[in-house]
Amino acid sequence: MKAFISLDKTEILSRYKPINEHTHKGIQGHALLIGGSYGKIGAMTLASKACLKTGCGLVTVFLPRCGYRILQISNPEVMVLTDIAVKYISKIIFNFVPQAIGIGPGIGQDIETHTAIHRFIKTNTVPLVIDADGLNIMAQNKEWLTFLPKKTIFTPHQKELERLIGKWDSEEDKFERTIAFSKQNSLIVVMKGAPTYIIDGDTIYKNTTGNAALATAGTGDVLTGMITSLLAQSYEPIDAAIIGVYLHGLTADIALPEMGYQAFIASDIVDNIGKAYLSLEK
Repeated sequence: MKAFISLDKTEILSRYKPINEHTHKGIQGHALLIGGSYGKIGAMTLASKACLKTGCGLVTVFLPRCGYRILQISNPEVMVLTDIAVKYISKIIFNFVPQAIGIGPGIGQDIETHTAIHRFIKTNTVPLVIDADGLNIMAQNKEWLTFLPKKTIFTPHQKELERLIGKWDSEEDKFERTIAFSKQNSLIVVMKGAPTYIIDGDTIYKNTTGNAALATAGTGDVLTGMITSLLAQSYEPIDAAIIGVYLHGLTADIALPEMGYQAFIASDIVDNIGKAYLSLEK
């Protein structure tokens, strides 16, 4: 396998920008998260809370109407826009310019959602993170990849990656296919797993944080919120992906001695983001 850059604390600190003490919410970035469907609104509550906790000044969520009350009650700091459809995303309309957009958590694969995503990406120029069923919809419509802004961040788990690049017959083949996919489409691929790798063309980064506690529902939704938050705070896409993945894993390392593997859930990542940031500044 090709050589990789190990993501340790030194590497992260070379990219990390401490908060300016004179900042305000208007210059801390405004992120938009698009997703959710009936029964999967939790994905958006997790992603949006993680987005705020990672330092974004403002977070707006766009989801189906059935998610309105859930989001407003569970995350009072988040602003909410709703689709005209009740149970799924059918038409993506918003009236502001965010600094970054994350799309896909809990979004489902309704045919109208396919159409909505197609219309959205044809006109969108804002830095983008795509996850979950957003990736599965892209995998079924690979000709849409040409519409994406350069250095759009994909965050697939192994099965989603396979749908995008095809079946591989060895680890080496998987990396070669992912590198080719990244180069051909000018994308950054966060290859989720143990460990997580980040592929930006020919450059491979290997994350050094995280443990088996992260193997639980919703952790990917949290990661999408974290990376989108960093992107909205004016980090370069590769730095947003690297710092997001590192902090995400670090929360599980911090929580493990107190919680063990089994009791750790995705909400615990969100609860430990502050401690992860503080450990960078020690």
